[in-house]
Amino acid sequence: MPEDDRLVVTDAVRIPRFELSESFSASGGPGGQHANKAATRVELVFHVDRSSAFRHETQRDRVIDRLGSPIRIVADDERSQVRNRVIAERRLVEKLQGALRVERKRRATKPTRGSQRRRLDTKAQRSETKRQRRRPGPDD
Repeated sequence: MPEDDRLVVTDAVRIPRFELSESFSASGGPGGQHANKAATRVELVFHVDRSSAFRHETQRDRVIDRLGSPIRIVADDERSQVRNRVIAERRLVEKLQGALRVERKRRATKPTRGSQRRRLDTKAQRSETKRQRRRPGPDD
């Protein structure tokens, strides 16, 4: 059985690796000769509008609305190109999972009797604290 060479985002969304374009360059910052010579910085670009990874157009539209069409991820955290590639892929998956998440609609509910009582008790206690701080009146 051939190994599946797709990047798993969710059960329904799997990105074929040939749809990801990778480019490598020298990582900036300190690191001496290694940083100047080795191309360890990874830039991953994923074109959502051209991808065959989405089963439904609503998924594609949701991702484009939230992230835009070319999603660009850069990783230069590690000294190794392989580890940076893994980091970039993980970041892409996390971004896509966040964009695909459908927020449930909030159903309005009434406050419970206990929460109402606690709120009023706290209010009364705060009021008493402030009353104690006032100057005494002529009849006190």
